[in-house]
Amino acid sequence: MKKLVVLTGPTAVGKTSLSIKLAKAIDGEIISADCMQVYRNMDIGTAKIMPEEMEGVKHHLIDVIEPTEEFHVVRFKEMVLAAMEDIYSRGKIPIICGGTGFYIQAILYDIQFTQQEIDKNYRESLERFADENGNEALHDKLLEIDPESAESIPAANRKRVIRALEYYNQTGEKFSVHNARERQRESDYNFAYFVLNDDREKLYNRINYRVDKMMADGLLEEVKGLLNKGCKKGMTSMDGIGYKEIISYLDGERSLEDAVELIKKNSRNYAKRQLTWFRREKEVLWIDKTIYLSTEDQLSHILFELKKKGIIDSV
Repeated sequence: MKKLVVLTGPTAVGKTSLSIKLAKAIDGEIISADCMQVYRNMDIGTAKIMPEEMEGVKHHLIDVIEPTEEFHVVRFKEMVLAAMEDIYSRGKIPIICGGTGFYIQAILYDIQFTQQEIDKNYRESLERFADENGNEALHDKLLEIDPESAESIPAANRKRVIRALEYYNQTGEKFSVHNARERQRESDYNFAYFVLNDDREKLYNRINYRVDKMMADGLLEEVKGLLNKGCKKGMTSMDGIGYKEIISYLDGERSLEDAVELIKKNSRNYAKRQLTWFRREKEVLWIDKTIYLSTEDQLSHILFELKKKGIIDSV
């Protein structure tokens, strides 16, 4: 079985610095599992690692598509599998690092995604309904037919809500039933799945600080530049936290102060949803930063677990 390491956790928990130390320790390369860092020219709002911060470790799936392009789990899976083959061909170990749990799951268990023909009329009717009545009303439609999916998909994520409604409309099967069936798959990899976590108050304070730093570093100007280059509200890239809130300010829907506070709130809520997702996953190894206080302690624990799993020969 091919070896694979996953290092994930909520936003702003400190995955990046730990992943670089890990890659150096096990002769690995990093594949980003962040659904926003894949976009070019979106550096500040995604807290993207810069080349000078990579310390010579090769990173994949960063700055590879334009913000005007669609990006989804099927495309992510194709790109990651290609990157993994490249890494294996050079005798190295891939390290998937990022916070998009659904994307990680798709790789670990080779989840298959049904490719129904898109019913454009139905999709457009759902979009119109949401425009006229709000995302919460659209979410209520999902709650009626598939409470399990409604619980795991936030109302703000209109695209995923619509996707779940479309799946039910086209197949008569709940999207949650499909996902539960796919989760029962066994992995083809000898893998270790680490989740880095911290005290909630510390994590939330770090999130708030990160947002303030993003604003100081020029997030407002970054969003203006993207809009000038043809990006629009509703695009997948512009639905990212930090971008959609600034766009709402530029559209006159709220003050800049309110937009910044909303970014912080949405980021905290996202971190909470990420942790909920990871707690449901199989075979997860938690790294609690309140126990493993330093990056060196965290790394030592990871290496010990990798040795136990036979992913590395020695610590």
